[in-house]
Amino acid sequence: MSGVSIRSVEGRRDLEAFVRLPWSIYKGRYAHWVPPLLSEERKRLDRRRNPFFEHGAAAYFLALREGRAVGRIAAIENRAHNEFHGDRLGFFGFFESIDDLAVARSLVEAAAEWCRARGLTVLRGPANFSSNEMWGLLVAGFDDPPAVLMPYNPRYYAPLLESLRFTKAKDLLAYRVTRETFPLDRLKAVLDRVLSRVGERLRVRTVNMRRFEEEVRLIRDIYNAAWERNWGFVPMTEAEIRHMARELKPVVDPDLVFIGYVDGEPAGFALALPDVNQAIRHARGRLWPLGLVKILWHMRRIDRIRILTLGVKPEHRRTGLDGLFYRQIFANGAAKGYTTAESSWILEDNLAMRQALEKIGSELHKTYRLYDLPIA
Repeated sequence: MSGVSIRSVEGRRDLEAFVRLPWSIYKGRYAHWVPPLLSEERKRLDRRRNPFFEHGAAAYFLALREGRAVGRIAAIENRAHNEFHGDRLGFFGFFESIDDLAVARSLVEAAAEWCRARGLTVLRGPANFSSNEMWGLLVAGFDDPPAVLMPYNPRYYAPLLESLRFTKAKDLLAYRVTRETFPLDRLKAVLDRVLSRVGERLRVRTVNMRRFEEEVRLIRDIYNAAWERNWGFVPMTEAEIRHMARELKPVVDPDLVFIGYVDGEPAGFALALPDVNQAIRHARGRLWPLGLVKILWHMRRIDRIRILTLGVKPEHRRTGLDGLFYRQIFANGAAKGYTTAESSWILEDNLAMRQALEKIGSELHKTYRLYDLPIA
């Protein structure tokens, strides 16, 4: 295998090499790459601290050539996913490799062997643990940095995987709208006509950060009901949503988080985040000694938001609540000086949401792809 060896990550030293490997791929070569915060990556991979491991398992592998790490991969079993969907899928994530087919093949074979030994029959990815984390491989839209919690990778990753007989499972899309292309006045007029017909049936409010724990529980109930039929969706456990809420709380803008009601019943939820990647990239992976200062300084210059989630319970989907969410997000975002919004990710076959986004001036901006490989 062209001098490539695979080592299972065991111990702190190997884990640190796994966490730091992306710098050897991207640094000085890819201007749009946003270095992740090393401290956050260590926590994410920690089996004791990430609630995913209450219903999942993973193994981490490094590819070595002449003693130097040249690639990495995580093999993942998401038991909650397989139980919910009746699947026998294994996943791979945290994939990075030099542009070398032998390296990529060795990594994939290590992940496939681990999954096969657990009775799994298909390897899907790139997928970092669950659909609530980074999913997909960037295959179109390389000329722009990734929005917060979205991946970035070299162009050669897709040809590498396709050479290894991976085939497309699903595309995940990112739409972008700017202040210049968003017809806020027209949307307001349309929604005003809708609201005139439904009267007081619809109501949208911003989240109350003073009742944060109570709001998180309410959002979890809405989220699990509204997204239940989505491809790849797995209901979030209480531990998972509390963990995610704690991670996002420092960057959440309460004016961009909405809960919607129909006839007084909680019916939908929308979350937009300031694109903190625009600030994090300046820390170069380190919070200390100056990284945090740089992040706080550049936070004031963020001009983009990412609409991370927007969903309505099935029984309330034709009430106009989704349009009301969009109006409030863009109105509040514009008032705060944001000029661009990315909606991501959207399933390629979610035609209703795609059409709704296109009607309000959004354009397809990036495409991410999940791949499958039979391993039985």
